[in-house]
Amino acid sequence: MSHTTTLPRGSVIEVFLAFLRLGLTSFGGPVAHLGYFRTEFVERRRWLDDASYTDVVALCQFLPGPASSQVGILLGMRRAGWPGALAAWAGFTLPSTVVLILFAFGVLQWAGVAQSGAVHGLKVAAVAVVAQAVWGMARSLCPDRLRAGIAVLAALTVLAMPSAGGQILAMVTGAVIGRWALKLAHLPPLHHHDHGISKTTGAVLLALFVVLLLTLALLAAMLPSPLTSSLADFYRAGALVFGGGHVVLPLLQLAVVPNELVSKEVFLAGYGAAQAMPGPLFTFAAYLGAVMSAPPGGWVGGLLLLAAIFVPAFLLVLGALPFWELLRQRDGVQRAMAGVNAAVVGLLGAALYDPVWTSAIHAHSDLGLALAAFGLLVFGRQSPVLVVLLAAVAGGLLAP
Repeated sequence: MSHTTTLPRGSVIEVFLAFLRLGLTSFGGPVAHLGYFRTEFVERRRWLDDASYTDVVALCQFLPGPASSQVGILLGMRRAGWPGALAAWAGFTLPSTVVLILFAFGVLQWAGVAQSGAVHGLKVAAVAVVAQAVWGMARSLCPDRLRAGIAVLAALTVLAMPSAGGQILAMVTGAVIGRWALKLAHLPPLHHHDHGISKTTGAVLLALFVVLLLTLALLAAMLPSPLTSSLADFYRAGALVFGGGHVVLPLLQLAVVPNELVSKEVFLAGYGAAQAMPGPLFTFAAYLGAVMSAPPGGWVGGLLLLAAIFVPAFLLVLGALPFWELLRQRDGVQRAMAGVNAAVVGLLGAALYDPVWTSAIHAHSDLGLALAAFGLLVFGRQSPVLVVLLAAVAGGLLAP
């Protein structure tokens, strides 16, 4: 049961500066981001209490999209209304966006950069980072044989059908199996804030989410071009990503590599560089938009595709908010989502093989570097930033 309370209000500038600081310093991926947010907004600034923060996190983990960015959007909305939601997203996202677009210019300007030993080290680091993501997600999202089986089936599906259709089929299959075969405990009811969004407004936002998904796909089919196809593909990626930023990798790879908008080497170089950035991994979309061989490219292309991948996150999280308690209390929805999450592990596992492994591991030295990086991440618990930088240096030293 929800209840409405008067929430403390702040200024848009206050929200932007708070999230800008986090956007400059929040390394380590979505789980680490949620820890930074809790320290900053629950403990230090006291914008909300622990129970309210936990409820916001639960909603964002339930929905597709970049969970940490969606938590930031809701915290900004709670603090300063609609402008606050946008300010929180901008502050958290812009620092890594700017750096990745500049990195894209470097790759384009100096042709040798993409083939250099240091960039090869970034690609090898991506193997370790994605392997760590698969390892951690499999342990938490596939705790029983049924969900492990869903993950394996999803991986086989996308390897046999390397297309958007194969990925969607894998997730739908996971949802159906989860809905009818999983057994989960019923969740207890919670009190939560509505953040000032009515059910009517929520329904309009959710309808707009669906309309844009269909309209962009239709536009890409009727007026085929690199721009319309990319906008449709990146919007769909933002709409379908469950389980954190790493899962966006197979969706975006499928959007730009097979049609040669971005080469596999340049794609993985950017993905490796994105691991060393603070803020959300979804800003990788800005790098791809900037580095694309087709127009618009550059700053315009980067910002366009950044918007395309993040718009679904806004519409979904703000649209679902008024219906959250109803959703979380439906056991069938919970079981279906658990099945989807298991399928997502399979999708990422398949991406670990192709394109990540096949593009990076060519020699014994590559495998040794990947294993060392994986060991530092998983067993040494070192920062991904440090591991990525070490891999780049090692790649440069090992280059023939």
